[in-house]
Amino acid sequence: MEHIDWSLVNWSRAQFALTAMYHWLFVPITLGITFIIAIMETIYVKTNNPKWKEITQFWMGVFAINFAIGVATGIILEFEFGTNWSNYSWFVGDIFGAPLAIEGIMAFFMESTFIAIMFFGWNKVSKKTHLISSWLVAVGSNLSALWILVANGWMQNPVGMTFNPDTMRNEMTNFWEVLFNPFAINKFLHTIMSSYIVAAVFVVGISAWFLLKKREQYLAKRSIIVASIFGIFASIVTIASGDESARAVAKHQPMKFAAMEGLYDGQQNAPLVALGFFGTKDPKMPNREEFAFELRIPNVLSYLAFMDADAFVPGIRDLVHGNEEHQIMPYKDRIAKGKIAIDALAAYKQAKKNGDEEAASSQLQIFKANFKHFGYGYYFGKDPHLLIPNVKLSFYSFHIMVVLGVHFLVLFTLLLYFIFKKKLPNMRWLLWVTLWTIPLAFVATETGWVVAEVGRQPWVIQDLMPNIAAVSQIDTYNVQITFFLFFAVFTALLIAEIKIMLTQIKKGTQH
Repeated sequence: MEHIDWSLVNWSRAQFALTAMYHWLFVPITLGITFIIAIMETIYVKTNNPKWKEITQFWMGVFAINFAIGVATGIILEFEFGTNWSNYSWFVGDIFGAPLAIEGIMAFFMESTFIAIMFFGWNKVSKKTHLISSWLVAVGSNLSALWILVANGWMQNPVGMTFNPDTMRNEMTNFWEVLFNPFAINKFLHTIMSSYIVAAVFVVGISAWFLLKKREQYLAKRSIIVASIFGIFASIVTIASGDESARAVAKHQPMKFAAMEGLYDGQQNAPLVALGFFGTKDPKMPNREEFAFELRIPNVLSYLAFMDADAFVPGIRDLVHGNEEHQIMPYKDRIAKGKIAIDALAAYKQAKKNGDEEAASSQLQIFKANFKHFGYGYYFGKDPHLLIPNVKLSFYSFHIMVVLGVHFLVLFTLLLYFIFKKKLPNMRWLLWVTLWTIPLAFVATETGWVVAEVGRQPWVIQDLMPNIAAVSQIDTYNVQITFFLFFAVFTALLIAEIKIMLTQIKKGTQH
């Protein structure tokens, strides 16, 4: 690939990022609040207290608004795979398609079937039937996320497949290996649980507003209890799964890990930069900045990454330029081997076309020997530093996510403590903090995706397909026009949702 239309690549990336980030404003609430609703309805069925029915129906009304608009953005997101990333869609074959098909057939239909009973079946089915429907909606929405995250996990760590040189597509050879890919498991747990945190913050934030306004006292206090317990549980699992996920990243995506930690020079006994700010430019490496301020914790990064405080953690310089002592191949060598794989694949196709089976077999062996470097070949003759992601964005996003995660856990704990002490309604400072934590929850979940996706750039499929090879060859102007069109539509939808939701919230339990 001698010529790269960077404008097309960057605008295609921007459009997908825009759609994904807007979509993810709606998804976390859906994933978490459905379980909170199901828990509340379970309490209602167990106690037969009509107040709990009112609480359940109130949060159902809020959920309905969010769910309807979230579906619209999700549909557009899937269409973009075919319009802007058609080369990727072909290359991944059935590996990406199969999880999405399962998501559509099993989870989406399961969710949409029972959601009708959940909203309209209060006086038409028994309490237990309605309760079961509410739980199945929660399970269905989370199953939808499972299959999407399995597909994303495969992109981060492609396993359970083989590349078919005749069709130029990857083919699934082991469904279970794809499903139980460590990346997929950790990504599912971390993403789902962090979404539960967003939903819990959303519920306690609105409840705090009611307490500040001295309205809906019963609803607010009970909702805070349920959501805080739910949030504490989700926070603990999020921290644990995040820890496991970071170790998987360190093993399979060392460049992303180095970017997350702002680590340019690899080290044994590597310290963890708990807090840092970039400032000083480094003329020896493009786009590198040294820390103007940093707070380090000795040995912790090596231990967190490899469970060994003496372990060597490769830095960006080691990965780009190589490190013989630690057997790290420089990018220029990986690019050369990738080019060999690309050329061998082309030679194989030509030999097959000419009927030369011996030459085809020889070229196929060369291709297979270098396939793990395949994606690097697209950067032949180009600066290896292009394979470094945006370090500052990855570093800051990661640390913002971590700091906010700790804040949420502390907040849930304080709310639970003070509400059982019956002091919360009078603690206006804590109620205001809780209310203004709602936008911070969305910041945390969005920065999590920035770390996951920006940190692995330029890879669409790790080591096998960079974004320059995945993008559709279409006119850049078409992408620009649709970018601004989507921006306008999504913004209008978001404003509409906020207005409708605020109206619903202000009404409270009034019918």
